[in-house]
Amino acid sequence: MIIADGAEWIWNIADQHFPGAIQIVDIYHARQHLWELARALYPSEDTKQKRWIMRQQAKLDGGETKKLVRSLRAIDVAHPELADKIRIEADYFERNAERMLYPKFRSQNLFIGSGVIEAACKTVIGLRLKQSGMFWTVRGANAIIALRCHQLSRKFEDYWASRSRAA
Repeated sequence: MIIADGAEWIWNIADQHFPGAIQIVDIYHARQHLWELARALYPSEDTKQKRWIMRQQAKLDGGETKKLVRSLRAIDVAHPELADKIRIEADYFERNAERMLYPKFRSQNLFIGSGVIEAACKTVIGLRLKQSGMFWTVRGANAIIALRCHQLSRKFEDYWASRSRAA
């Protein structure tokens, strides 16, 4: 499983290195796209922004991305810049529709937000490698990361067994 913000280059790397992996757009990034659009549509009208967001977010959270895209494409605005922003956002949701099937992912007990992964990186890697005054070579950092992952997953002895077999 890969969770990302929806950038095309990330999915290209995911396809290359993890073919067949389930790809999920981080739900908070997707919601952020809706909020940015709401602010553009209703720049000084908080109540209208919130009402619009509630309707659109219900579609997103419910896995109704096609409905969401249709509703975005149906917005009629006079400003060319705003029309372009709406088109770009509609394209984003359309391109990532299969990665935004949140009810399906939840039913499979998959994470739909990247917060858990970001916290794990901070805990596993950041706490050990980013202390004051530390400098690492790539080789040294990779070795420490491997040790840390094995230690935290309670497979520390397995690490040493595999190292002795390799030697």
